[in-house]
Amino acid sequence: MQSYFKWSDWIIGFLCLLRFCDSLNNGLALTPPMGWMSWQRYRCNVDCYNYPNDCLSEMLIKRIADLMVSEGYKDAGYEYLIIDDCWLNKTRGRNGELLEDAERFPSGMKNLSNYIHGKGLKFGIYQDFGNFTCAGYPGLFGHLEQDAQTFADWDVDYIKVDTCYSYDNLEELEDGYSNFGQMLNKTGRQMVYSCSWPAYFELSSNKKPNYDILKQVCNLWRNYGDIEDDWSDVLDILDWFAANQERFASYAGPGQWNDPDMLLLGNYGLSYEQSKSQMVLWAILAAPLLMSADLAEIRPEIKDILQNKDIIEINQDALGIQGTLILTKVNINVWMKPIQPVVDDSQSYAVAFLGRMKGGYPYRLVISLNELQINSSESYMVTNILDPYKEGNVVLSKDEFVSVTVKPSGVVLLKFVPVEENKNLLYSKRIDEDFLIPDFQ
Repeated sequence: MQSYFKWSDWIIGFLCLLRFCDSLNNGLALTPPMGWMSWQRYRCNVDCYNYPNDCLSEMLIKRIADLMVSEGYKDAGYEYLIIDDCWLNKTRGRNGELLEDAERFPSGMKNLSNYIHGKGLKFGIYQDFGNFTCAGYPGLFGHLEQDAQTFADWDVDYIKVDTCYSYDNLEELEDGYSNFGQMLNKTGRQMVYSCSWPAYFELSSNKKPNYDILKQVCNLWRNYGDIEDDWSDVLDILDWFAANQERFASYAGPGQWNDPDMLLLGNYGLSYEQSKSQMVLWAILAAPLLMSADLAEIRPEIKDILQNKDIIEINQDALGIQGTLILTKVNINVWMKPIQPVVDDSQSYAVAFLGRMKGGYPYRLVISLNELQINSSESYMVTNILDPYKEGNVVLSKDEFVSVTVKPSGVVLLKFVPVEENKNLLYSKRIDEDFLIPDFQ
C-alpha cells in the first residue's frame, strides 16, 4: 500500500505539471538578464512639471538609452531597458487596448521601442496580473490575449508581470500566469517573461510556490519583497536566500532564474564597499543584473564595479549554477558558486567572503581549501578578482590554506581554477614550504 501511494502521488504531480508544459519554451534568458529598470530610482514619479529630469517619461527613457550606449554599459552586457509601473494611461482605449500616458510618452510606445532598438538595446515593459497595476493603472484581467498582442506589436523583448489586485489563491495564479505566458508565445514574438507571484506567497502565506511549475512558466521570478536603497535590505535578502536555498537554489539555470531584485549601485544608500558587496553577491547568486540609477550621476568608481568584466563573467557563467552560503566564520559569510572551466573533471569556483561586522576593523579569516570543499583537484590557481594585480595568481594545493582580510560590509572575491596535472605554467607566485599563507584583501 505504501508504494502505491508513492506511485499515485508521482502521477498526480506529473499531471499537475503537464498543464504547464507549453507555457514557456522560448529559448531566452540562457544567462541572467542584464539591463536597467526604472522602479528603484524613479518609482511612480509622474510630476514632470516639478521634476522634469526625474519623472517617468519618454525623455527619461531615451536619455537612459543614450547613456547605456555612450557610457559603455551596453558593451559590458547590459542590454534590456525596462519601463516599470506608471507608464500607462489611467484608462484603456475605446476597444479595450492599452494606452500609454500621452503627455509623458507623446511619441507612443512603438516609436519608443524603435528608438531603443535603434541603439542596439532591447525593450522591456511592465504589467500586472490583476485588475490594476500596483500603482492603480489598468491591469491584465479580461485582456490577456489583447495585451499580449499589443506588446508583440510594440516589439517588446521583456515583460515584467506583477501580482497586485489579483487572486489570493496560489493555484489560480499559477494557472493565470501560465495562460498569459501561452498568450505571449502565441504572438510569435519571443519575450523574456518575469513573474512576481512567488514573492507574495513566500512572505505572506504558509503555502509556498511550486518551483517545478515556476521553471516551466517563467524565465525569472521574484522570491522576496521589493528592495529599498539601504544596506540592511541587501542583507535581509541575502539572509533570506541563504535560509531558503535548499528549497529553490537548484531551480536556477539557463532560462530560469531566482530574482533578488534590482542593483542599488549608483543611488544614495550604499557605501563604496557595500556597492562592491551587492554586485559580487548578485553575481554569485546568478541573479539578474538590473541597474536602477541615473546613469549620468554614477561616480567613476561605481561605474567600474558595474562594468567589471570578471564579476560579470561569473554572473553570466554558462553553467548557470546559483551560488549558496556554505559557512560563516568570524563574522564573515562564505558564498560559493561553481563555474567554468571544468578541468580534468574538476570544477572551478567563485568564492565571496562577505564581511558582516557593522564597524571597527577588517577581520581576517584563515581557511583551508578542504574546509571550503575545494579539493577535487590536487592544486588550484587562485585569483583575487577585485584586485587581480595585488597578489597575482597564486597556486595552492588542496591541503593548503588561504587568508582573506575583509572590511566591515565589504567583500573579497576569489576565483579557484584547477591546475591541469603536470602542466608547466608560470605563475607570479607559488606556494611551497617556505612561503607564507597568501592574504587576499
